[in-house]
Amino acid sequence: MEKGKLSALLPIGVFLAAFLGISFISGDFRSMPAIVGFLMALLCAFLQNRKMSFEEKISVVANGVGEDNIVTMCLIFLAAGGFSGAVTAAGGMESTVNFSLSVLPSGVAVAGLMLIACFISLSMGTSMGTIGALAPIAVGISQKTGFSAALCIGAVVCGAMFGDNLSMISDTTIAAVKTQGCEMKDKFKANFLIVLPAAVVSLIIFLIITRNTSYTVTGELPYELIKILPYLLVLLGALAGINVFIVLTGGTVLSLIIGAATGTIPVTGIFNAVGDGVKGMYDITVISLVVACIVAIVRHNGGIAYILSFIKGRIKGKRGAELGIAVLALLVDMTTANNTVAIVIAGPIAKEISTEYGISPKRSASLLDIFAAAAQGMIPYGAQLLLAAEATGCAPFEIMPYLFYPFLMAVSAILFIVFRKKDSREEMI
Repeated sequence: MEKGKLSALLPIGVFLAAFLGISFISGDFRSMPAIVGFLMALLCAFLQNRKMSFEEKISVVANGVGEDNIVTMCLIFLAAGGFSGAVTAAGGMESTVNFSLSVLPSGVAVAGLMLIACFISLSMGTSMGTIGALAPIAVGISQKTGFSAALCIGAVVCGAMFGDNLSMISDTTIAAVKTQGCEMKDKFKANFLIVLPAAVVSLIIFLIITRNTSYTVTGELPYELIKILPYLLVLLGALAGINVFIVLTGGTVLSLIIGAATGTIPVTGIFNAVGDGVKGMYDITVISLVVACIVAIVRHNGGIAYILSFIKGRIKGKRGAELGIAVLALLVDMTTANNTVAIVIAGPIAKEISTEYGISPKRSASLLDIFAAAAQGMIPYGAQLLLAAEATGCAPFEIMPYLFYPFLMAVSAILFIVFRKKDSREEMI
């Protein structure tokens, strides 16, 4: 196996040093724009490997940006932005928030956000689409209840990552299953038993945090059920397993029709409503493209190969092999900032490890998916966290303290590895 080069990971270190350094010095985690930190990292990446010409590096970057997962992710950003702009302009966000506050006790509102996100993401198969669709509702509930926006969007991200990790149509699930050679249903069962305790504990924590918090809403809470229909369409479409783009596009069109019919959106302004929503996703889309450029060069220079070689060379025994797969997924995801890409890259090595140490394909697929997802909640530059921050105006580090589920998911999986019975068969978890 190619050993790779540790120096190839320098651009990631440059970003972290700049982003965290400026933030700590200033005392404000919003003082350092993420895009500036990533551009510094990209410059560092281009300055490395003088054996390659500038044109060759551009070619490597172009291939990285053109990967299916990157293009799909950026299109999801734009589709989610269009839906968000349309449904908000039509009054759907306000009606949904007011309706929720009318029927939910104050101590359940935040936990309710996580539950809703769980169902939508599980059905849609995308955490990004779920966060984009629910972020306006999270902001609205924050404004009406006094709960911090970071807490509310944190609950949404937790639920979104739960569903994305388990969904049968999630790209991460598909990548994990295909690289490990197991059935979807088998991976789901193995995965579900591991992550369910983390999800339950996360919900309990949200309930405890908000248990003594009460709020009094002054004035009425007007809502029109017809304006909530776009969100219901997205939910039902997701439950039916319809493609995320079709679901979000359908929700956008329905929002515009309802907005025009009720007079909330002028007929001549329907395109502006969608455009405004799409514009709100420009920053996160550009950041994703720049991150893809950095990852492409890091991979080409041997950064990913170094991580893979480092992990495989330190494995001893079956438990060690499972922990190796876990650490492998964590490190590769922290390097690529994309759990699907991380699974695709780490998958072949994980397959080698699982075959050599007698680990069932369903278990290795579960570990890959779980720890790649967990890493997304541990890095301030992950796509999900950047989208949540962009949609709510919070800094990533303000949201991270409320991402209980990714951390608990990793803890739960580690406990399953450490305390598994020595004589257990791979048919059992």
